[in-house]
Amino acid sequence: MRRSVMKFILSGVAVLLTACAYQPSSHVIKNLFSDSVYVEVEVDRAEPENAPFVKDEMHRIVYNRFKGHIAPKDQAESQIYIAYSGTYFQPLSYTDGYVTRYRAYTHMRFRMITKDGEIKKNIDAIYEADIKDSALTSSALRIEAIKKGLEKGLDQFLAYVSARSMHMKAKEKQQ
Repeated sequence: MRRSVMKFILSGVAVLLTACAYQPSSHVIKNLFSDSVYVEVEVDRAEPENAPFVKDEMHRIVYNRFKGHIAPKDQAESQIYIAYSGTYFQPLSYTDGYVTRYRAYTHMRFRMITKDGEIKKNIDAIYEADIKDSALTSSALRIEAIKKGLEKGLDQFLAYVSARSMHMKAKEKQQ
């Protein structure tokens, strides 16, 4: 009985997704991008150590999600510019006067130039985490919070680009 119910539910979900012309965001973004992509990262002067992480993460996304390759600016068909403006930490809870949980706000500006035009977006990613008693661990957690915020910001930007691209294609079909 359970198997038949599960088959029915899965069949229903499959029908809904195909009827709505569902496409994964990676497919939409891959169609938006050309094969060659140039990535440039501008980083907050207060935290220059994050530049390599942001650039490496964007390169990883281009390789894994778009099946594209990184190219020099003069050879690239698409360009992504990322400006990381720093991370602000807000304490959320205390124990005996010490912060035990915090929220990290990571601010980034994106500009993407593709064959279909230019897209700009400011993103504030939010990441929450607990802080351990050790100062050494807290320092490592701070760096980890920044990296997680940057990852979330990149994902949010790609989701935005995907949604915007789908919206523009829907408008074109209506005309």
